[in-house]
Amino acid sequence: MKDVELTAGTIRYRDTGEGPPIVFVHGLLVDGTLWRKVVPSLEGRYRCIVPDWPLGSHTIPMKPSADFSPPSVAALIGEFLDKLDLRDVTLVANDTGGALTQILLASGKTERIGRVVLTPCDTFENFLPPMFRPLQWLARVPGAVYPVVQSLRLPPLRRLPLAFGWLTKRRVPNEVTAAWLRPAQTDKGVRRDVARLLAGIDKRFTMEAAEKLRGFDRPVLIAWAPEDRFFPLTHARRLAELLPDARVEEVPDSYTFVSEDQPELVARLVGEFAAARSAGDRAAAS
Repeated sequence: MKDVELTAGTIRYRDTGEGPPIVFVHGLLVDGTLWRKVVPSLEGRYRCIVPDWPLGSHTIPMKPSADFSPPSVAALIGEFLDKLDLRDVTLVANDTGGALTQILLASGKTERIGRVVLTPCDTFENFLPPMFRPLQWLARVPGAVYPVVQSLRLPPLRRLPLAFGWLTKRRVPNEVTAAWLRPAQTDKGVRRDVARLLAGIDKRFTMEAAEKLRGFDRPVLIAWAPEDRFFPLTHARRLAELLPDARVEEVPDSYTFVSEDQPELVARLVGEFAAARSAGDRAAAS
């Protein structure tokens, strides 16, 4: 693990392989190990950079003064790319990280991004999905995050639909889900970050982002699970209609965490997409 100091605090990240950079963005209450089955198939050809974003499973709390509104957290992704001086990045996002990525794209601060892969994620009015919205209300009650995360110490409870149960078709190992929740269970600063993040989530941010996505003209691959229980395939198609250079690829036999259920397929799709030149590049070359 390496560290980089950003405006909001310290971000830890894994950095393996050599070649064009791929940066991964996970969602709420997981860390970069969400991509642990995908990266090994890519790091022989690409530089794979996998941060632990401050979304609840990070081990170093952000500064108490850090702004946790979705636009500010999205801006951290752009600041991270700047700090590492990454160029022509393939950005791969999932779940809450997909919403943050859309907000970043809509901001116009995309000069370091060459292409984007969106896997099942919050978008449009679905930020957060209805089943998880009670977490937003609880986050506004002082101290309420503590009993919620402590209750998930038991593996059977972590497999409930309100936890990780409906995010994958195949059970995530208990030790992995335990590690995802341990920072929030043991660190008051991380719980503070989680509460502020949840309290700031609002569908207006993704709705506003959707209105501006037509301005992002680089290639976008939307790799979506038709069976997803939280993020419908219709949303993937709506995104593809908005983005000027986008296509949808279905990831069968999977739920939200496609990197868990279909890692080989996801790695192949990302690798092929990262290697392909954009339509604009092809036109310029001809």
